[in-house]
Amino acid sequence: MKKKKNRNNRINDILELPQEVVSNKPKITIVGFEELLIENYKSILEYEEFYIKVNTYIGAININGFNLRLKEMTGDDIMVLGKIDSIDFESITDEE
Repeated sequence: MKKKKNRNNRINDILELPQEVVSNKPKITIVGFEELLIENYKSILEYEEFYIKVNTYIGAININGFNLRLKEMTGDDIMVLGKIDSIDFESITDEE
C-alpha cells in the first residue's frame, strides 16, 4: 500500500498537479467579505441565515455572517454569498 502511495506521489509531482486536485483537502477562496467558494466539501451540516457549517474530509468549516445564502452547489464545490464576518475551522484529529 505504501509503495502505491509513493508511486502516486511521484506521478503527481511529475505532472505538477495541484494538491487540492489530487487530495480531499478543501480549497477555500474568499472574494472580499461577501463571497466564499469551498472546493472538495462533503456535506452541509447546518444552514441558517447567519451561520453555515460545511463538512469537509479534514474537518468542518464554520461561516458566520448576515444574509448568508448558497448560490451554487455541485458535487464538489459550494459558493456562499452574504456578509461574511468570520470563518473558523474544526479539524478532525486522527487517532492512530
